[in-house]
Amino acid sequence: MLEWLKQPWPWYVAGPLIGLTVPALLLLGNKTFGISSSLRHICAICIPAKIPFFRYDWKKEAWNLFFVGGILLGGIVAAQWLANPAPVQVHPHLAEELAAYGVTDYNGIVPPDLFSWQELFTLRGFIMIVVGGFMVGFGTRYAGGCTSGHAIMGLSNLQWPSLVATCCFMTGGFVMTWLILPYILQL
Repeated sequence: MLEWLKQPWPWYVAGPLIGLTVPALLLLGNKTFGISSSLRHICAICIPAKIPFFRYDWKKEAWNLFFVGGILLGGIVAAQWLANPAPVQVHPHLAEELAAYGVTDYNGIVPPDLFSWQELFTLRGFIMIVVGGFMVGFGTRYAGGCTSGHAIMGLSNLQWPSLVATCCFMTGGFVMTWLILPYILQL
């Protein structure tokens, strides 16, 4: 059983499990799924300033903090006891292309050749980690939610803004992957 848990789950198992989260949350308490709002709740709890954005009854959304805590705890358990020690399987053509950019180590969830403390202090690493993180945060705030909130919850509720946001997320991802990322990797 433990060996089965250590293997990547196929899409036809993981996808429906994620998809069933939406109706379960709606049926069990009329709750919506999304992760980025949790940061707002944490800030509302911890920042006593009178900033209008953080002045609301965050206690009504405290369940979301438990949900995110469960995700964090699950990630820790998976990393400590369920990690697959084998390198990540990368398609040979992609491995060849990444090798041209100096990315050859696939031991870990993310390549340490791109995401590590040593890489953070290079121009490439700074752009990928710091600037990329800022852009994700900005996009989440600008779109009024993250990809999980819009693409999973918003689309299932047939919300027009979520369709627009998801299309923009996908377009931005394609542009980044195909047009911008090759130049960043060359740095």
